[in-house]
Amino acid sequence: MEHVDVIVVGAGISGIGAGWHLQNKAPDRSYMILEGRGAIGGTWDLFRYPGIRSDSDMYTLGYSFEPWTNPKAIADGPSIKAYVEGVASKYGIDRHIRFNHHVLAARWDSGAARWIVTARTEGREVEYSCNFLFMCSGYYNYARGHMPDFPCAESFRGQLIHPQFWPDKLDYAGKRVVVIGSGATAVTLVPELAKQAARVTMLQRSPTYVVSRPSEDAIANRLRTLLPAKVAYGITRWKNVLFSLYFFNAARKHPERAKERVLTMLAEHLPSETIARHFTPRYNVWDQRLCLVPDADMFAAIKGGRADVVTDRIARFDEGGIVLESGARLDADIVVSATGLELQLLSDVAFSVDGRAVNLADCFSYKGMMYSDVPNLASSFGYTNASWTLKADLTCGYVCRLLNTLKKRGLRQATPRIAHDVEAQPFLDFTSGYVTRALERFPKRGNRAPWRVHQNYAKDLMALRFGSVDDEMEFSNPAPGRAAVGQGERVPA
Repeated sequence: MEHVDVIVVGAGISGIGAGWHLQNKAPDRSYMILEGRGAIGGTWDLFRYPGIRSDSDMYTLGYSFEPWTNPKAIADGPSIKAYVEGVASKYGIDRHIRFNHHVLAARWDSGAARWIVTARTEGREVEYSCNFLFMCSGYYNYARGHMPDFPCAESFRGQLIHPQFWPDKLDYAGKRVVVIGSGATAVTLVPELAKQAARVTMLQRSPTYVVSRPSEDAIANRLRTLLPAKVAYGITRWKNVLFSLYFFNAARKHPERAKERVLTMLAEHLPSETIARHFTPRYNVWDQRLCLVPDADMFAAIKGGRADVVTDRIARFDEGGIVLESGARLDADIVVSATGLELQLLSDVAFSVDGRAVNLADCFSYKGMMYSDVPNLASSFGYTNASWTLKADLTCGYVCRLLNTLKKRGLRQATPRIAHDVEAQPFLDFTSGYVTRALERFPKRGNRAPWRVHQNYAKDLMALRFGSVDDEMEFSNPAPGRAAVGQGERVPA
């Protein structure tokens, strides 16, 4: 059985970042990356729908160590994929990837202080072993998106598709298209489809907060002409981090003021009746993720008569479209169900510790990346209110700190342990449908450190880059043949 010090699962934006951190901060550790698909990029390789783009600026979605130099701050999917592939190639990370290896299970053996990882490839199962397992496989099911059970959908004679599985060469030119949903995918699709479709209608049950911002960051582009690329990138990155932190915290502290501000921004693009009916949500700003409209493209499509928004509920499908609860109907040749993702915890890998199955939903999340009583396992989970990569970068750095601490102390096992009472809370404080549908499958968070999951880059930076690695963390050399959960031989730090 092939053995490496660290197995990383996933070759998306998190997994490639993990490879760089391991090479640079724990360079004496061997590693491999197991990727279930046949390409680098994760989300940015999977999603192929028209207009696919980031909903975070690339100065924070990009890696801290590799400047984003494209003038577009809000980038299209192919450009992001090319960036991630370029990083993997430039730093030799791609040489560590085993493609088409779908991880099925991982079992911890205390006697050997290692994980045995089972993966399927080319129709057979293979096993690898490692001392530390780092899950960078994202947070949703790549094989299945969320598709509601629409009444009478089978009677619809047009095409009903999900953006996660966009058909190759779909011809929507001159067609009537209905996009169901009002999240990031919907507001991306509508203006792009409207360029060729006869008419595009965004059908939503209730409004979402939508804001416009320029696709290019003028300050960043100016700084690049005056300063070295890395310096300009670092300044822009921190500018955007601090602005997003300020806006998020201000919105939580003064929700009515934040709502008024967002609606005032919308008034620059849309008439008041449209805003009141279709763009004024019932919830507070940042109770769900804000939807980004670069260069006001969707608003321009609406004003230009190429797209519209309908706020109503679906009663049923019929042969030619959708009948609404109000009695109105929408004629359609193509219906796109932009109804969200199906969240998945660590790719539904079956974990066990010394022969006992582990349900991670019963665990507490440690610093937003590890799991109570589960040894030598970490996962990358980004922010809901900021760029994914900001948290992924901090998580990778912390994993390297942990690995270096184990080596320095001559120990083999690091296990988060709850030292005193902690109150269980939902892992994510977010009301989006794709989150609430899956919360019971995610670990709990605590009401105190280190079990509290922050959505705050500054706090996480202090805790993960500079905080103690000994916070309710048991470092040990497990006794062979004895259970790791609470029964290891503890070695004083």
